[in-house]
Amino acid sequence: MIQIYSFLIYILPLGLELCSAISSITPTQFLKDPDTIVSNNNLFRLGFFSPTNSTNRYVGIWYNLPSVKEVIWVANRNSPLTDSNGVLRLSVDGNLQVENSRNVTLWSSNVTRPATKFSVAQLSDSGSLLVQGFPSNATRENGTIIWQSFEHPADSVLPNMRFILTPDSDLRRVLQAWKSSSDPSNGRFSIGTNSLGLFQIIIWDGDRPHWRSGPWNGNIFIGTRYHNTGYGNILVNTGSFTQETVGGMLSLVFAGANETLMSHYAITYQGIIAQRWWDDSNKNWGISWKAPDNVCDIYGKCGEFGSCRPYHSPICSCLKGFEPKNEEEWKRGNWSSGCARRKQLQCGLAGSKQDGFLRLKMMKVPENAELITGLNIDQCRSACLTNCSCLAYAYDTQITCLTWSGNLIDVADLSPGGVDLYLRLAQSELSNNINIKAIVAASVISGTAAVAAIIWFLWRRSQSKGKAPPLPVKRVERSQATPNPHVFRDKSQVVIEDLQILEFDKLAEATDSFHEYNLLGAGGFGQVYKGKLEDGQEIAVKRLSRASGQGAEEFMNEVALISKLQHRNLVKLLGCCVEGEEKMLIYEYMPNKSLDAFLFDPEKRKSLDWQKCFNIIEGVCRGLLYLHRDSRLKIIHRDLKASNILLDKDHNPKISDFGMARIFGGNQDQASTQRVVGTYGYMSPEYAMEGHFSEKSDVFSLGVLLIEIVSGKKNNNFWYQEDSLSLLGYAWKLWREDNIILLIDPLITGAPFQAEIVRCIHVGLLCVQELAKDRPNMPTVISMLLSDITDLPNPKPPGFVQRQLSSDTGSHQIAEQTSSTNYVTVTSLAAR
Repeated sequence: MIQIYSFLIYILPLGLELCSAISSITPTQFLKDPDTIVSNNNLFRLGFFSPTNSTNRYVGIWYNLPSVKEVIWVANRNSPLTDSNGVLRLSVDGNLQVENSRNVTLWSSNVTRPATKFSVAQLSDSGSLLVQGFPSNATRENGTIIWQSFEHPADSVLPNMRFILTPDSDLRRVLQAWKSSSDPSNGRFSIGTNSLGLFQIIIWDGDRPHWRSGPWNGNIFIGTRYHNTGYGNILVNTGSFTQETVGGMLSLVFAGANETLMSHYAITYQGIIAQRWWDDSNKNWGISWKAPDNVCDIYGKCGEFGSCRPYHSPICSCLKGFEPKNEEEWKRGNWSSGCARRKQLQCGLAGSKQDGFLRLKMMKVPENAELITGLNIDQCRSACLTNCSCLAYAYDTQITCLTWSGNLIDVADLSPGGVDLYLRLAQSELSNNINIKAIVAASVISGTAAVAAIIWFLWRRSQSKGKAPPLPVKRVERSQATPNPHVFRDKSQVVIEDLQILEFDKLAEATDSFHEYNLLGAGGFGQVYKGKLEDGQEIAVKRLSRASGQGAEEFMNEVALISKLQHRNLVKLLGCCVEGEEKMLIYEYMPNKSLDAFLFDPEKRKSLDWQKCFNIIEGVCRGLLYLHRDSRLKIIHRDLKASNILLDKDHNPKISDFGMARIFGGNQDQASTQRVVGTYGYMSPEYAMEGHFSEKSDVFSLGVLLIEIVSGKKNNNFWYQEDSLSLLGYAWKLWREDNIILLIDPLITGAPFQAEIVRCIHVGLLCVQELAKDRPNMPTVISMLLSDITDLPNPKPPGFVQRQLSSDTGSHQIAEQTSSTNYVTVTSLAAR
């Protein structure tokens, strides 16, 4: 083994040298896969590569030194090579060309300038691929740049890369994101601008704005947040932008201050622009800044005349003097309709009081600003006040005066950054503001005194009767039936025993004000954040969205259920929080997150061998057995799926998300609902079609999960093109053809376990049989899996054999990616 290791150490550098045998490309010297070219400073490499989880080949440029490859430019991004026989050559007319094995040109630099007598392509120390023309082959001095990759960027911005924009430029697509992490073709997101005058950066989602930076003032974009993200003071030297505007052309340059950091900007396929740098101590790419950074960064989140505050609940509110256009939508958390003015402006009306301005501190200024140069702040105010169409103004010392005459959109709280925005209001609105402040102050003082007097009176009264009075709590009140401080009762009279009640402020502190870098997951229910309490305990905080459809009843249902459940394969509920509109559940933190993060991620999937997979299967089964048979309450989960199976540090599974679970009586084994909720692909046929659910509904979901674990494929995303089969249909096809081995993921297959894996598939097919009466119950499932029952019956056809397309899923479809939306259901119990 030592000799082999020594041989590899010797031969690998030699192999790299062989792959990098050429230093430039000429009409007679081309680059063939897998050859590469390295820049003189050894910082960049040009060659052929395949993205993660792809066999396609592309010509690209990436950083040479880091162990984690960071591709910064791709030539043939929309025309991949399908094998490793590609060639990058330089034609006699000075054009770079990517050709396949049949000499078909897949990509060309399309040089239109006259070619010189001799041309050479080289990789510069700045990371740009240059094509230069020279008078002759013998004299390679004073060359003319014919073409350079910096003028044709992909998704990244490198130091000293200059963007020259003109009115004829495609302003929306200066940079184009990849389609996915494994596909560098043009994706849905791009970076550009909408004006060469008051310049700002915009991330476009197709043709719609997704995020904008706010105007550039010569030093910063005034609509962005700049803050340290935890990588140390080294970030202050990662670079800056400079802008020049000459003759209607705009030139923007990113200047990197420290070459060793390899700082650059890139837009991801998810629509996030990030400044990245190489952290050599951690051997990984760090992020010093990114946008969008929180939910309020999304363009127009709160609609017209709405303001977004990222760390408040709700995040959207109408600007002073405005009210929601659609009150019902606003209450449900849909703010897109925006707000309307309550009282009309009085500008130009005879005998009316003059309008005034309300100062909104540290704001992200609205879209569509109009620039008036050469004014001071007083002159800016006067210019807006005398213009009846002016609705707001702002003043920046470098930009000077900004005004708005159209609807104000994309306004947000940027404290401690941003600029002050002055909102035009009718004088009556401003006067009311003063009066209201006085009234509120007086009310608070008198109200506090009254509450104190009432509490004192009740305390005195209870002392005389020998028992404590009920304490007033916002939205919930302490139970009068027990002195236990960890028992409370809400309006639905659900009692939660031995449960910690945490304050909102404590949870905000634990999660860094619910910062995005602590976000573990999100869906229709809201968001889940990682947090750490004062005693160092790590927690997961499920912050329910008001738009999730899960109201007080569903929330209390989940709290009541989980607080009574104690099993090693069920997630442990530590506490909850109910304050105002906030409803939060606090769980034990699972460092490995959810099962789907492992099953359907090609890299993480490698860490799950069959023994770990079987341990997960057995744990989920024992958790379901406890819910169905062994707990004090008989519970049907109704939303069992890979994303609701959490994994602890040892990959032990824990069933989570009981928002849609239902309790059965002792003599009940079936129920019906008038509103079907859940996730298609996991719901049983009788539940999806008729609303009937029972233990066998959970068994069906378990069967889908078993087949997903064994195959490594996601039921909702699988489509066998022949006969449009679903994953269940494909498994059934292979079973009937006695070729079920093809279903097994090669990463977990192996001779010692093949029989056990096939048995697991067999049990999975028994669980997903179309008729509920044919499916085994949980005790039988466990006995089958552990071989206590050796002779398994032949499965009957499963439900949902064919792939369900959007046209036939009907109104009951709930998309997997939005998680499970919880609804109030009307349930009729049927005893059998």
